[in-house]
Amino acid sequence: MSSQQSAPRLAGPREWLALGVLVLVVMLLAIDGTVLYLAVPSLIEDLSPTANQVLWIGDIYAFVLAGLLITMGNVADRIGRKRLLLIGSAAFGTASILAAFAHNAETLIAARALLGVAGATLMPSTLSVIRNLFTDPAQRTRAIALWSVGATAGAALGPLVGGLLLERFWWGSVFLINVPIMALVLIAGWFLLPESRGADNQRIDLLSSVLSIMTIVPAVYAIKHWIGNGLDSTVVLAAVVGLVAGWAFARRQKTLTTPLLDISLFRVPAFSGAVAANALSIFAFLGLLFFFSQYLQMVRGLGPLKAGLFELPATLASMAVIAVIGFMAARFGAGRSIGIGLGLGALGLAGIGATTLWASFWGLGVSLAVVGLGIGIAMTLSTDAVVSAVPKERSGAAAAVAETAFELGGALGIAVLGSIQMAMYRSRLELPDGLSSTDAEALDDSLASAIAAVENGAAITAAQDAFASAMQSTSFVAAALLLVAAVVAWRVIPSHPVKEVSNDPARANVGA
Repeated sequence: MSSQQSAPRLAGPREWLALGVLVLVVMLLAIDGTVLYLAVPSLIEDLSPTANQVLWIGDIYAFVLAGLLITMGNVADRIGRKRLLLIGSAAFGTASILAAFAHNAETLIAARALLGVAGATLMPSTLSVIRNLFTDPAQRTRAIALWSVGATAGAALGPLVGGLLLERFWWGSVFLINVPIMALVLIAGWFLLPESRGADNQRIDLLSSVLSIMTIVPAVYAIKHWIGNGLDSTVVLAAVVGLVAGWAFARRQKTLTTPLLDISLFRVPAFSGAVAANALSIFAFLGLLFFFSQYLQMVRGLGPLKAGLFELPATLASMAVIAVIGFMAARFGAGRSIGIGLGLGALGLAGIGATTLWASFWGLGVSLAVVGLGIGIAMTLSTDAVVSAVPKERSGAAAAVAETAFELGGALGIAVLGSIQMAMYRSRLELPDGLSSTDAEALDDSLASAIAAVENGAAITAAQDAFASAMQSTSFVAAALLLVAAVVAWRVIPSHPVKEVSNDPARANVGA
């Protein structure tokens, strides 16, 4: 920190109230990413979309959101984070109304795309505003811990909220709930949030923006297509397009005075390690939720609402991070604390694998709590490291990097762990004799297809046993991946206190 800079100012009640608004935004965005899954059957009955339209209804939000994050983070730095957040809130509320009352599939797809655009304006704005609200490093870490709770809790609560709404209302209610919350954000944000922006001469390179979209959207598409249809030529083509565009994007950033994304930051071990830790944390968390939710409903026989309640230990434990994160950061430093968090996540995943076949739920509940605590610690400190790695003037761009890691990590977690789960399910499926070819095909396709189409009780039991056994092995694989990540984080990410950085992004560091 230069001698001309004043000591960090401690945040007061106004700043913490403003943080509440930001946490509410990110929680709602996370809920919106998963709440639609339970509404698909009823909206199919009402709108009669084609199979292709159903896929676009589910996927377009993630495509647009992920593709625009880096661009919108830079737009926030250019025009003002508060301004963009309020514009995004109004757009999100409007798009939610359009989605709720959509009379055909085309309108719903368009509304979901607009929700993705609005979400991309909101997510990096929330983190960059936090970076500017909380100048004291210890307070900023606690604030980001609360932000992380909103992100992880929202993802876990999506199915629970969806279950509660769909038990009483029509499918449009899962969108309409956004409207009063965004109205509250607009009113409270107008009065509580301060405006901040980057340098006046900062420009956004349009070609870089296009290349960033061409990098991320094909990557997300490849991952989602891999999940739904397996590895085929479409996945390979999309991946190649994304890689080529990414190479061109990286080369262009090196030639720009004000790059859309400062590639030199990734040469700093603390920054690149923190981005990787952020992605791996959500990789494990959302990958776990993907197959664990299916296990609770299709193997244990719980309804969506009860399944959501049984996942609450992870959410509640992630909230406990707020109480311990300050001590851990001061006692162990960022790198070691992130390593401990990832190690706890690995321990929890191993616990889930070990207790999957138990008759009671308490072993799974304790394991979920350990996962929630560990992932919460790792996500908080890795996100803090990323947004602290650049000066305040570029906080929107840094926040977009953290958010992109979040989106890609979650998509990869579902794709990779979901694919491992499916491969192991099929390898362990022992079909009883005398099954028709149609039933055998349904059983081999997935447990969900088997439950929907097969009436043979012994065959369903065999499929449930295979799924549970596969979940055990997948949990152990995920635990091993997180354990390796924990060791790398411990060794690569510096553990002494985070230092303020100069206004030169190329010299930015995180206590390096």
